[in-house]
Amino acid sequence: MYKAPVEEIAFTLNHVAGLGAAVEEGRLGDLSGDLVEAILSEAGRFAGEEIAPLGESGDREGARFVDGAVITPKGWPALYKAWCEGGWNGLTGPEAFGGQALPHMLNVAALEMWNAASMAFALAPTLTMGAIEAVSKHGSDELKQKFLEKMVSGEWTGTMNLTEPHAGSDLGVLKSRAERAGDGAYRIFGQKIFITWGEHDAADNIIHLVLARLPDAPAGTRGISLFLVPKFLVGADGAPGERNDVFCHSIEHKLGIHGSPTCTMIFGDGKFGAEKGALGYLVGEENKGLACMFTMMNNARLAVGIQGVAIAEAATQKAVAYAKERGQGKAPGWTGSGMSPIIEHPDIARTLLTMKALTQGSRAICYACAHAIDFSHATEGEEAKHWAERAALLTPIAKSFSTDAGVDVASMGIQVHGGMGFIEETGAARYLRDARIAPIYEGTNGIQAIDLVTRKLPLSEGGAVRRLIAELKAVADKLAASNDAAFGTSADRLSAAIADLEAATDWLLEALAGGQQAEALAGATPYQRLFGLTLTGAYLATGALAVAGDGDGEKRVALCRFAAENLLAETAALKDAVVSGAASLQAARVVLG
Repeated sequence: MYKAPVEEIAFTLNHVAGLGAAVEEGRLGDLSGDLVEAILSEAGRFAGEEIAPLGESGDREGARFVDGAVITPKGWPALYKAWCEGGWNGLTGPEAFGGQALPHMLNVAALEMWNAASMAFALAPTLTMGAIEAVSKHGSDELKQKFLEKMVSGEWTGTMNLTEPHAGSDLGVLKSRAERAGDGAYRIFGQKIFITWGEHDAADNIIHLVLARLPDAPAGTRGISLFLVPKFLVGADGAPGERNDVFCHSIEHKLGIHGSPTCTMIFGDGKFGAEKGALGYLVGEENKGLACMFTMMNNARLAVGIQGVAIAEAATQKAVAYAKERGQGKAPGWTGSGMSPIIEHPDIARTLLTMKALTQGSRAICYACAHAIDFSHATEGEEAKHWAERAALLTPIAKSFSTDAGVDVASMGIQVHGGMGFIEETGAARYLRDARIAPIYEGTNGIQAIDLVTRKLPLSEGGAVRRLIAELKAVADKLAASNDAAFGTSADRLSAAIADLEAATDWLLEALAGGQQAEALAGATPYQRLFGLTLTGAYLATGALAVAGDGDGEKRVALCRFAAENLLAETAALKDAVVSGAASLQAARVVLG
């Protein structure tokens, strides 16, 4: 059973991502170390004792569609109510509407624990939190007063309605339409697919954020508006009233996240009431809805990245426990009686250490991204711009590298279990099934690579990425200056990886400046992995240097060295794919017909 690694999470927050220094310097209000410890400890307890047991049963039972209603797994509505009563939904919510306005770093850490216990369950509040942020930033005062308090408390959940049968990543061709109702409201018509928790039995109301097009809107993405469409219309007393003209047509049968209902939603079919059209309210300005939705999407992309971390952590825990118990053969040097535990075999040890390195590296990347978001809000002027650009730069890496790691680590976890890993009763397979959606939704990892290369590298004319690379070089220099033999060749390996990253970055920026976009995009995905691996090496080194010589330092130094000497060699090949791979890619298209 999953046990939240509270100490590891706290260490990464405080010593790698920068929360400890920020608290000591008073950069995050009156947040104290004691409060951070209390929040993480209780979140870990709730995740392990309350969510995890129902996560396993919920996977087996799944969400069901019965007579037009969506029924979540047994015990989940009560679990969700208990989760809300704990105040978890409002951790970072605005204080004016009942939230605690705590740093994003704490929420991301808590999200890791919820998702590790049950990714399917955690998806409901994840989408709600994103909806809260979008309404808080772009909604009118009237919308905020009417909806935010119940959304912040978790009494009402939120959704994000983008995708249509013919429009996935290309939102410019969506067909859902909105008509002005004449009283400041709008009527929404259309169909949306893949809507996470679009219908369920765990909350009193569901607040849909829906992209649609007005009749006189410009073509493409410049003509998309965002609307808030409640499942139940809200009366003057603030209570849910009559049913709005929106309903779930069906739910998907999926590879994983079985407890999370993935819905096809119909707006404006006339199923409820005589007048067709789901009543909706404009969020932001007409024809500028995509910018509003991106507030929610950027929030969701980091949240999906932390799903990768969560799955990797849970899969690693299960694999390590199994490897300590499972006997097989005799490992080199084994002197015990009978078969040795498989963890003693070099290949199993290498696999488990790779899982741990990728998990801890991904965690650090996500937490560093959350730190940048917090500081972008807590600072002003040029400093705020610096942190906003850092958050923008790290977001696609956090989403892509961490979710790829989640899939890879879950797959390695099955391998460690051998044939038993292929059996559902073991529980290892569930992690791979759940993990596989994360590199796909909220913008595929290929789209993240495009975003990283074409939008984020050029920030401040390349200044944002160069500043981060300079910080990574400082870590490598500090590692070299430590003269600690326990690090082995970590400093040299990390310096080489940073050099690969810098060379690939320079090449991409020059290619973009020269109009060679196709060539740059050919190397976008390997560049994204190159960046993630280099950050992993640097962040593991940062953590190890923080405690080198202490009791816990030996393990961190050892993992830092393992990652540097076993994983970072890949960066040279990735750099070569970035700078030299475009020609062969173009030539090989003939193979595809």
